[in-house]
Amino acid sequence: MDQNSEEKRALFSSLHTLRMRWKEGTFGEILDDWRWIFTYSKRYKLAIVFYTLLGVFSTSFGIVASIAGKYVIDIITGYQTSKLGLMVALMLGSALFSLLFGSLISRISAKLSIDINNDIQADIFDQIIDVDWKAIGAYSSGDLLNRFNNDVRTVSSNAISWLPSIIIAIYNFIVTFGVIWHYNKVMSLIAFASAPIMLLMSKMLIRKQREYSKKVKETGSKMMGFEVETFYHFDTIKSFGVMKSYGQKLRDWQQKLRKISLDYNLFTIQTNILLSLLGMVVQYAAFGYSLFLLWSHQITYGTMTLFLQQRSRLSTAFNNVIGIIPSFLSSSVSAHRIRELIELPREQHLPESEDLLPLAEHGLEVRMDGVNFSYEEEQRVITSSFFRAAPGEIVALVGPSGEGKTTMIRLILGLIHPDEGTAFLRAADGTEVAMNADSRALFSYVPQGNAVLSGTIAENLRLVKEDATDEELIDALKTACAWDFVSKMPDGVNSSVGERGRGLSEGQAQRVAIARAILRDAPVLLLDEATSALDVATERQVLRNIIRQHPNKTCIVTTHRPTVLNMCQRVYRVVDTRVTELSEEESSRLAMDF
Repeated sequence: MDQNSEEKRALFSSLHTLRMRWKEGTFGEILDDWRWIFTYSKRYKLAIVFYTLLGVFSTSFGIVASIAGKYVIDIITGYQTSKLGLMVALMLGSALFSLLFGSLISRISAKLSIDINNDIQADIFDQIIDVDWKAIGAYSSGDLLNRFNNDVRTVSSNAISWLPSIIIAIYNFIVTFGVIWHYNKVMSLIAFASAPIMLLMSKMLIRKQREYSKKVKETGSKMMGFEVETFYHFDTIKSFGVMKSYGQKLRDWQQKLRKISLDYNLFTIQTNILLSLLGMVVQYAAFGYSLFLLWSHQITYGTMTLFLQQRSRLSTAFNNVIGIIPSFLSSSVSAHRIRELIELPREQHLPESEDLLPLAEHGLEVRMDGVNFSYEEEQRVITSSFFRAAPGEIVALVGPSGEGKTTMIRLILGLIHPDEGTAFLRAADGTEVAMNADSRALFSYVPQGNAVLSGTIAENLRLVKEDATDEELIDALKTACAWDFVSKMPDGVNSSVGERGRGLSEGQAQRVAIARAILRDAPVLLLDEATSALDVATERQVLRNIIRQHPNKTCIVTTHRPTVLNMCQRVYRVVDTRVTELSEEESSRLAMDF
């Protein structure tokens, strides 16, 4: 009864939501969401038909088994044993067939649900990866993960089963009702009575149920956000020695969630008692009427057993029919949340970027002319700025933290685009292509911080070149001054490191990341504070190796190290939203000021 009560409360909430959506004129959004879901369902239409047929057969054999059971009881109580063997065989055979088909349905449903979950996740992953950087930035990591996992799981669990469930549930309801009606019309109406009574309770239950449900979900989401952020900044929390403080914060969130959950649980218990009492009234009414019919010799013991059995079955069938509405609504909400992501603007792709590939061996020039950029209106980050880095050069980008160096990196990588002006690549023959998603194939990028992933060093390097030989890996490590320590590790390039390079020092992790960028061998190398953890001698040696072995490579570095500035052909400073080129004298003075 508890499960039925939960389903009914969910139904009440769903019916209210559907009614409000209809009044608000947003019911069409639900249909649009389900049209999107059906684009995946159509891929498995034959399986859906087979699934539906199995459900119909399972229901039919279940009904046959119940009717056969009635006759078995009548035969035994009436001492008519001539057909007992046949009826027992029919009853057991039907029950076994029903069990077999039910098991097949469960197996097929699980397989299809997994397949469609994988299909949707793969499609959505590809589309999220291609979403515009600024657009996706409006969503937190926890929210993205929740949509990508939980919402996709909700959609996939209903995309295949929703239509067959309707057909099977309606068929089950009609057949069961028909069987009871055939034997006694009054009993069929009594058996049907529980469902409408439950629906009449909707106004009393819906408001509280929605309030508690909303509070539980909101608090749970906030707690999940706290957990994700905590584990992401695990090292920082430990380094500050605030583990106890964060432990207390977790307990505070747990207490908040505990209180709301227990309040919801109390409401659930109270509701269950009320619904159970109503169900018991109908149940005992059916039982009492059956006893009356039996006492007045209007039915047999077998018929009474069939009535009581089918009354419960009819109630379940009705709940299955109307219980599809909560799933229908829940899936549409999840689908809408997923569609919000995949309908975000895409990154800019320019096929002409491929025209630069044959020209890359001669080097590419990075240019920005008259660029203005703002993340938000009237909050300029880059103003009327120019930048140039040519093949064979090391060009530095310096400036105080928060002045726009990271924005410049994003503009160069084509993650964001100028509001005014141009950011582009130029080949030696004059071919120009604006920065875009496809032009990133011409960059090797080493970001700030630890960019080493869990796995072996070889696996980390082969992220950018899957077919690289061990000799190529070693050459890249040597260029990045990393082979000295890698060669001393137990398994060399096949040595394992933990998440975020755990097991390596910051300087070692930086050199592995630089080796990975070198292995990519793109015409433009972008180092964002990528040598900050190296000693001066190693830093200078790494940069010399890169230019010596790849003389046509364009190297751009953001740095605060004077040693790098002394090796640069040009130095640009970002201050007060403007990017300006420093003279040789200004560069020398700046290096001395560090």
